[in-house]
Amino acid sequence: MSNLELDPSVMRFYGETVNEDSRLRSSADGRMELVRTQELLRRFLPPPPARVLDVGGGSGIHAEWLVKDGYDVALVDPVPRHVEHAAAVCSASVGDARELHEPDNSFDVVQLLGPLYHLPDPQDRGKALAEAFRVVKPGGLVAAAAINRYASLFEHVTYAHLHTERIRNSVSKILETAVYDGARGFTLSYFHRAEELVAELVASGLTDVQVFGIEGPAWSLVKAAEQQPGDGPTDELIASAMDAARLAEPYPELLAASSHLLAVGRAPVDVNAAVS
Repeated sequence: MSNLELDPSVMRFYGETVNEDSRLRSSADGRMELVRTQELLRRFLPPPPARVLDVGGGSGIHAEWLVKDGYDVALVDPVPRHVEHAAAVCSASVGDARELHEPDNSFDVVQLLGPLYHLPDPQDRGKALAEAFRVVKPGGLVAAAAINRYASLFEHVTYAHLHTERIRNSVSKILETAVYDGARGFTLSYFHRAEELVAELVASGLTDVQVFGIEGPAWSLVKAAEQQPGDGPTDELIASAMDAARLAEPYPELLAASSHLLAVGRAPVDVNAAVS
């Protein structure tokens, strides 16, 4: 196990407080996030039974559908509670994204669908992406998710309390610093701009990097409908918001309105190996 440590608020939040699977399976915007993440990854994944390393994979919610699709999945997560649950789905072990214990060039795909959220130090994010680059095979896929810099602005409108002084000040600080300190509610977090996420993947050595808005520009309308009294967002509203996410893809200026971002890139192919 790594000597590196995560901020205690992160370990408490995921180890004791929140069930991330429940958010992704039950909340409207969580379901949008899950379906769109699957949709986007399936565009770039190699055919099964390729090997996938799910770094920071939680209790296995993404590993579950990958295994069903026929992939050979190994999961690494720092939270023991997550690893215990994930072990029912795939090979799972406790570990840190910044110090993987996997051999070089051993996976066709490495995905980090959570680690970058909770590493506010750019050197730590660089280590996590460098480790992904190290363990992925030449020509292999690396996919990394991030929370959008402006997500809290949209989200706290849906709760109808952005106008209160405490929340307004908290969100203003996130917009200015890109960091939430984890003082209450959520945990220590980092909020990316799309161009920054791309630059971090490129700096790790990845090529052909692309970035997508996962939920797209209309997710907060769905979340707002869920917060109001009544039956919540209609299927038609959710379907429209999902199509808005797809239609927005060619327009980078709309990335800023998504709740989460997904960047994908490839490790360069070893020319000498390709020739031989």
